[in-house]
Amino acid sequence: QVQLVESGGGLVQAGGSLRLSCVASGLTFSRHAMGWFRQAPGWEREYVATISWSGAITYYADHAKGRFTVPRDNAKNTVYLQMSSLRPEDTAVYYCAVNEGEYGSSRAGSYVHWGQGTQVTVSS
Repeated sequence: QVQLVESGGGLVQAGGSLRLSCVASGLTFSRHAMGWFRQAPGWEREYVATISWSGAITYYADHAKGRFTVPRDNAKNTVYLQMSSLRPEDTAVYYCAVNEGEYGSSRAGSYVHWGQGTQVTVSS
């Protein structure tokens, strides 16, 4: 059974930083791209970032470019979302997800397993 456990969310002031972690189990982690999505109240789920199976390729949504990075550690079955220069509009529940393939996508439908989410709140 695949499990994804996110952690690291919390309350931070605008301009601050947070690092989210997502630990995966029950799968061959290094064979899959990993992604991050977010959802704010009243909004649809939104793509944030993807990292390929090896970590060599990353993709970012426009709102994340230059502020977020998405490293992974295959030895620890963990993917991270390093967020800096946070804005109030980044407030959302953040989800990590396992992609069906090695290189990933911004399309939510290509992700086959999802974590439970971690709340990030950015105060102004």
